[in-house]
Amino acid sequence: MAKTEGEIIIKKYANRRLYNTGTSTYVTLEDLAKMVKKGEEFVVQDAKTGEDITHSVLTQIIFEQESKTGNTLLPISFLRQLISYYGDQMQMVVPTFLEHSMKTFTDQQAQMREQMTRAFGDTPLGKNLQVPMQMMEEQVRRNTEMFRQALQMFSPFTAQQSQPAAKKADSKDIDELKEQLRNLQNRLDNL
Repeated sequence: MAKTEGEIIIKKYANRRLYNTGTSTYVTLEDLAKMVKKGEEFVVQDAKTGEDITHSVLTQIIFEQESKTGNTLLPISFLRQLISYYGDQMQMVVPTFLEHSMKTFTDQQAQMREQMTRAFGDTPLGKNLQVPMQMMEEQVRRNTEMFRQALQMFSPFTAQQSQPAAKKADSKDIDELKEQLRNLQNRLDNL
């Protein structure tokens, strides 16, 4: 895809065809995915109404990537958590948090690549060296834990804890809060 001056506008027609106005060519979702990977910014508009539908088209690209590769990026547990936040009080916080997490992850990935390049230089091994899975898994674990802790700060009563002792403590705390509420209600009733 040739990058043009200014903003790249992709028009989506009723027949689902996508037209790159910058290159005057029809493109596919795969072409748009390649543009994203290259860092090319674009806006997708409904050809008839002019409405910005970039979000839904990018979501469609993710869906197609997840379906066809077999190497999914989004684990089922993450998808379930994400779905549970729709309509929840956390819905406003999640996008900002995810955006920040992805930026941090990208920055750390760049740092790891730099370190690998410094360590192995311009050798064939250095060029083809993949980041060890253990390092990546550890980073994912840290990010997931950070996400879980951040969500607990905003909804401490709905957070699930896996330790039985913690559940008992939470249950005790909730019982104490219920008792305090009953006492307050009784006081109000007496007034």
